[in-house]
Amino acid sequence: MKNFILLFAFLGLLAACGNRNKDAISIKTEAWGTYDNKEVMLYTIENSNGMKVKITNYGGIVTSILVPDKAGNIDDVVLGFDNLDQYTIENPCFGATIGRFANRIGNAQFKIADSVYTLSANKDGYCMHGGFKSFDKQVWDSEVFESEDEAGIKLHYLSVDGEEGFPGNLNVFVTYSLNQENELGIHFEAISDKPTHVNLTNHSYFNLTGVKENVLNHQIKIDADNFLGIDSDVLPTGEILSLKGKDWNLKEWTSIGENIHKLDHNGYHYCYVFNKAENEGGWVIEVMEPESHRKLDVFTTQPGVQFYTGNSIGDSYTGKYGIKYNNYDAFCLETQHFPDAPNHENFPSTLLLPNGKYDQRVIYKFSIY
Repeated sequence: MKNFILLFAFLGLLAACGNRNKDAISIKTEAWGTYDNKEVMLYTIENSNGMKVKITNYGGIVTSILVPDKAGNIDDVVLGFDNLDQYTIENPCFGATIGRFANRIGNAQFKIADSVYTLSANKDGYCMHGGFKSFDKQVWDSEVFESEDEAGIKLHYLSVDGEEGFPGNLNVFVTYSLNQENELGIHFEAISDKPTHVNLTNHSYFNLTGVKENVLNHQIKIDADNFLGIDSDVLPTGEILSLKGKDWNLKEWTSIGENIHKLDHNGYHYCYVFNKAENEGGWVIEVMEPESHRKLDVFTTQPGVQFYTGNSIGDSYTGKYGIKYNNYDAFCLETQHFPDAPNHENFPSTLLLPNGKYDQRVIYKFSIY
């Protein structure tokens, strides 16, 4: 009897260990090639709900997000490529970490105190997404972490003083984490040894159908009453304007395709100013897809979002699974500080001082409704 009890206890312990392993989040690491003579890795994080996220330390890129639909079918809900070589060729920054400065800086320059800094003018005379070889084209140092509640990777990159014209040695950390609530969290941190400007974001292209269809039937709601006025190059004019009466007002549920063909720039390409206070975390965006019943909620500390509907993806990119991408096949929710903020004193400041720390977060939460 005593041996039977011991055997029963041992089997119970094995079962408990098995259940813990089953319910825990796992992370897998695999070699993915080399770039600039540096090793590139692909990390796969999976939770017990069947959600799986793949991230590479080349460009801090989210290459894949697999989530279930209402019937339990798993689909990849972000655009991207099958291999490293495709990412190293010019593309629309699919899934990438963007920096030093996301979006646009007018005339590719800014002034700090009495010093004028001239940046890389890599797009029509202005600096776009940090310059010619910015964060999305670098191999980052990486470190994995894992627990029962979450797993992920912490990336580090040193952007040296003068890189793409930006002042200061900037140590940047980006932490990706996945938990059991189907939340993909991104934590951006940076410190500098000189005054500089920093604005980081993730540039994932979402399609909740799994790219079975375009995104025009997706429903979206953004908690913003105002947006930034822009010129023909999508550069801010400095005005913060009301969305009331505008075709691109998304305060209430709106189908992406409802007004898209009425808009300049071939579709949505606006920076929405959240109603919440700057640096206050909280819910800001919700997207629903009526066929799959997938839902995406966005929470962030950032003051705004560049909502872009893939207006100029074109037809020159063949993505994962052999899918040929086209305009409106995805949308971007680039939570960030405002474009060209260094040149507009009325915008929330992006100035980072040597005794300060850049610290921003975004969470992309996936669910079924």
